[in-house]
Amino acid sequence: MLCFPNAKINIGLNIVEKRGDGFHNIESIFYPVKLCDVLEAVIDENSEAGKARFTSSGIEIPGNADDNLCVKAYHLISKDYPMPAIKIHLHKIIPIGAGLGGGSADAAFFINLLNELFELHLAWGEKHHYARQLGSDCPFFIANKPAFAFERGDKLDFLEVDLKGYHLVLVHPGIHVSTPLAYSMVKLSKSETSLKELIQLPVEEWSTKIVNDFEKPVMEKFPEISSIKDELYKAGATYASMSGSGSAVFGIFKNKTELPKSPANYFVWQEEL
Repeated sequence: MLCFPNAKINIGLNIVEKRGDGFHNIESIFYPVKLCDVLEAVIDENSEAGKARFTSSGIEIPGNADDNLCVKAYHLISKDYPMPAIKIHLHKIIPIGAGLGGGSADAAFFINLLNELFELHLAWGEKHHYARQLGSDCPFFIANKPAFAFERGDKLDFLEVDLKGYHLVLVHPGIHVSTPLAYSMVKLSKSETSLKELIQLPVEEWSTKIVNDFEKPVMEKFPEISSIKDELYKAGATYASMSGSGSAVFGIFKNKTELPKSPANYFVWQEEL
């Protein structure tokens, strides 16, 4: 069985406070985009129940295969719902460490895939419960629709955010920004006006109202990321921002546009929203 886990962008991100459990409370707008990985799972008839074998292609995935979130999702759910052994293959396209939620999307989509493949009949709340244990962004991808994310980013209020007809350009310069490092550099702040309200403003007003708290410190450390944002505005973007803790930067355009030629190591994605 195949599925296609998609990425997300953050439209604004405020780091509100550090929590007692070591995480941070945030506020952000999560918005799904069409850039996606390819994920497959099939029953492994040559292995005993409870075993999951993971392989990958495309972008190299660092770390041990047993630590992959899809494998962890399988073992987490199999404690409550015994399942046959499976073989998992992930063709990785979404850049890693880019602030696009690719790993979280893979895990959440895999929960939905297991639910369908083995007819587990999981309720939405159950899927959300498993997703929260795998990562703060994972619950968003269970429903996979625009949402105001708060607390750790795992609490969601779904919103109507209409970007239909706009054109998205997403650029990843191949820089890996460590999330712990990004958090260590940022100053905590709570916006006077909630992003939940600001996102309802016309897109033309977002550039002066909606900010990502990670941008200033991350762009000071990696000026190349700041240059990408500047180039998107020069090319006519109505709104441009770094996504998450970086290093991917996106621009929202009223019309499809010709961009300056990017360096060969840049990943560039365009789509109509």
